[in-house]
Amino acid sequence: MNKKITVIGSLNYDVILKIPRLPFKGETLTANGAAFSAGGKGANQAVQAAKLKTPTYMVGCVGTDASADFLVNTAKEYGVNVDYIRKVPGSSGMGVINAVEDGSVYACIVRGANFEVTKDNIVDTVNITENADITRLSGLVEDLQNEIPVEIIAYAIDKAKEAGCIVVLNAAPAIELPEECLSKVDILVVNEVEAEFYCHEKIDSVEKAKTEIKKMAEKYNNNVIFTLGKDGAVAYENGTIEFIPAMKVDAIETTGAGDSYIGAVSHSIIEGKSLIEACKFATKCSAITVCRMGAQPSMPTLEDVE
Repeated sequence: MNKKITVIGSLNYDVILKIPRLPFKGETLTANGAAFSAGGKGANQAVQAAKLKTPTYMVGCVGTDASADFLVNTAKEYGVNVDYIRKVPGSSGMGVINAVEDGSVYACIVRGANFEVTKDNIVDTVNITENADITRLSGLVEDLQNEIPVEIIAYAIDKAKEAGCIVVLNAAPAIELPEECLSKVDILVVNEVEAEFYCHEKIDSVEKAKTEIKKMAEKYNNNVIFTLGKDGAVAYENGTIEFIPAMKVDAIETTGAGDSYIGAVSHSIIEGKSLIEACKFATKCSAITVCRMGAQPSMPTLEDVE
């Protein structure tokens, strides 16, 4: 079977500042160090899947600035097929991440070229899937995130379903999405902050997560994952709810941990694993990721996980 993952989403140039705490209003705080990394939720998820030896295609846009070639070349070096990344006039996407000593992160992003993804980019992905064997449901996976325009997300979901793909939507950052879109995806993934946005309820415990994930899954008739940071994750799969605890590690910086998790879930699904099995494997991947600096450089290979 021709197993493939297509990721449609963002590519960002990340500036990561290592700080002891968040600065107060009006304060200039000296950072303990800085790192520069290729990022963006889309590219991060593609890199993680590629590092796990799954053929992975990245669909998105970069600008014509100095960081554009860096973003494309970095993804390529990690094994991602970059033939469907388009250059557009202007700046590439950018992320500024404040990484606090306890491992938590506070991030801002600049959309840049990510909001230049068009329907033509999505049509181009037909070339990726047309020769794939889709007789098994796990043959093709398409990953999406909310760092590209909403109308493109909706269009991509429709095209992916027409192609017979399993559609994984990482509804992050949290934005208003048509319920029709959410109902069409096979696997919906959100963290606790995003879950609160979509559920209109505070997710402050595992039990609360279990209650709300059931409501969400039944509302949209799909499978759902709530990632809960250092607490782990809750997964809903065909009526079964399971809590998967996080592995206890000394986190250095959590940038990209959620993307590592989703890339690993997609890899596992395409290998024929159940969603809950996929979450258990992804927990190992994200545990390695948080023990290193940066998003893509910190993500593990299959050998690392094994």
